[in-house]
Amino acid sequence: MNSILLRIVVACLLLPCLWMTAGAQAVSFPDLGSAVPGHEGTTYLDLARMVIPDLAGDKEGFYRGSMPVEMRHIEGPDSGGSPPETSGLSNAGVLAVKAGGKDRLAMLFDLGSSSDSAEGFAVLALYDLAGKPRLLDAVNVAVDRSTSFRDPGKLPVGPGDDAIITLSTHFNSSQGYVSTPLLLVRDDRFELIDTIQTFDESLCAYKRTQELAFRTFADGQPYAAIKATVTDATVPNGESCDDPAPEASSQNISVTYHWDGAGYVKNSDALDKLAGENASRF
Repeated sequence: MNSILLRIVVACLLLPCLWMTAGAQAVSFPDLGSAVPGHEGTTYLDLARMVIPDLAGDKEGFYRGSMPVEMRHIEGPDSGGSPPETSGLSNAGVLAVKAGGKDRLAMLFDLGSSSDSAEGFAVLALYDLAGKPRLLDAVNVAVDRSTSFRDPGKLPVGPGDDAIITLSTHFNSSQGYVSTPLLLVRDDRFELIDTIQTFDESLCAYKRTQELAFRTFADGQPYAAIKATVTDATVPNGESCDDPAPEASSQNISVTYHWDGAGYVKNSDALDKLAGENASRF
């Protein structure tokens, strides 16, 4: 094999890795009053006011406002709680993303919860900053009490497209509940690919953890395939307890999402079955 052909083959093999490297920038949390880099005269507060129109800073550097603009829940009309009557935040998660080959900015505002809802309310907003800033889409992505971007926040699914990863969670003394929505930006609107449920438990005799990881690989479609893997591990801790500890174990549970021309479809219900098993342990 000559050197030119070898370079082409290596480049093709590394393409999914290159997408990952290109999307590795971390989520940032700038003060809302600070200027958006490269866009003089525009602050993050200006962008936030497209979601919460009366948002304003106080003397302590905290920002308060009332209700956000009306928006849909990412899981559909039967999901989601109502927003709190007043909103307060010091910053927001900010993430540069690619969508349809264009540069976009995503911001995530966790507004807390209303008095009549156990679920939080978190706004994921998408902006076009080319020219005069525009709000393209906004959705409620809260599926539990506290919501944020899941590190690293995005997953490249093509040279000009990113999937976005958020997570919602709550904890008690021995259990941690985590829901991870995986979203695609298409035609400048958020679409839900899937929500993955994981559950951690720390008891007297053992600890059981479920770690979620993603990777992508090209499969000849406009969007890369996405493989989600949960590593479900049980580790006894050697303590003397009333209940005997289970044996140490670890298993990987994977689902792959493929683009079928209209949306992502998954090749297995393995993660749904895991969620059902987890629910029986709540």
